[in-house]
Amino acid sequence: MTAAAARKPTPESATTRLSRLLTMVPWLLSHQGVDIDEAAAEFGVSRAQLVSDLELLFLCGTPGGMPGDLIEADWEDGKVYLGNADHIARPLRLTVDEALTLMVGLRALASTPGIAEHEAVSRALTKLEEATGAVGAASARMQVSIDDGAQQSTLTGARRAVQDHRRVHLRYLVPGRDEVSERDVDPMRVVSLDARWYLEGWCHRAEDVRLFRVDRIQGLDILEQDGTPPPHAQPRDLAGAAFTPHADDLEVVVETDRSAGWIVEYYPTQSVEELGDGRRRVTLRVSDPSWVRRLAWRMGGHLRVVAPADLAASVTSGAEAALAAYAAPPTPAPGEARPAADG
Repeated sequence: MTAAAARKPTPESATTRLSRLLTMVPWLLSHQGVDIDEAAAEFGVSRAQLVSDLELLFLCGTPGGMPGDLIEADWEDGKVYLGNADHIARPLRLTVDEALTLMVGLRALASTPGIAEHEAVSRALTKLEEATGAVGAASARMQVSIDDGAQQSTLTGARRAVQDHRRVHLRYLVPGRDEVSERDVDPMRVVSLDARWYLEGWCHRAEDVRLFRVDRIQGLDILEQDGTPPPHAQPRDLAGAAFTPHADDLEVVVETDRSAGWIVEYYPTQSVEELGDGRRRVTLRVSDPSWVRRLAWRMGGHLRVVAPADLAASVTSGAEAALAAYAAPPTPAPGEARPAADG
């Protein structure tokens, strides 16, 4: 192999590399003996990166890990040959609806400041447009918008702060504590994840990188201070879930009926189990269980705390105390006669 092949490839996210590998295998199988430089150009990577991908394929295959289970790759003479990979040889095929949906999403990403891989987004969009032709042209007339006017204004302000490198002051609802906090943030990027918009930035209150859901930002003011995050602030890997609980957070299990179904959309959850008839068993991780008690009381029986047992007992005792207070006779005002007893 050449010295160039031995050089370390440019770092990238695991998600991006996996996507390329899944596309690369069927293409190489249908182009046996392709020149290695031609293959690298096809996938928009360097020769060194392609060699690194081929080396990784040696470790991939069907369960078992025996030599006959792994993908075979050979590129010693500058020509790439792939074998024992027929199980993933079928290229990805999108329906027209799937392609249009993907194109609309890519256009929304391409217009978002702070997206690290604009070039990759544009390249994918171009390929989809070429593949769909006139049908795909309809996606150019579609836009992704937010119905809530206040949320749209917040999102616009967040994007402008990212673009201008300005610090922002947030009034942010923290659902885990059921309170509105005040904090200054150096914005890093605006991202869309799981159909929601987030502002990611360096939070001066937490002294760490935080992800703020746009629909929970109750106020955003762009400040005059420079908003460049500190050098050690790094964007989070968003390949997994947006919400990452702390190790000492309490695990709470609740059961909800159809009227309380909105809870799984509003609060970060660990798991949701469908029980039938609109009922769900929901697991959450919370830093302060007091807001769970208040939520259960406020829901008036539509939400029941299952675990932990002491939290469930405190919800029950609190509800009983409230009912007892309603049942007690009113305390007379100073100077007012007490009502006469029956009999």
